[in-house]
Amino acid sequence: MAQISRDDVAHLAHLARIEMSEAELETMAGELAVIVDSIASISQVAGDDVPATSHPIALSNVFREDVVGETLTQEQALSGAPDEEDGRFKVPAILDEEQ
Repeated sequence: MAQISRDDVAHLAHLARIEMSEAELETMAGELAVIVDSIASISQVAGDDVPATSHPIALSNVFREDVVGETLTQEQALSGAPDEEDGRFKVPAILDEEQ
């Protein structure tokens, strides 16, 4: 089992500006040791013949071909708008700020 000391965890907590109690430091030291051991065991199994992957099953793009179709003109798009200004949709302000 990897040795992650309470002092190691305290140092990391200090760097991350995380306040931890003595009990939390002890608990976290044990938990981090288990994580490091788990990663080490996986590293032993994954040899040079095993390619690094982000997913165990190959992903494929399921999107359709990007083809330009019929589009609305600016006038058509704005024809149903309750309000428009300078060729754009006009909506109520939500931040009380003028842009």
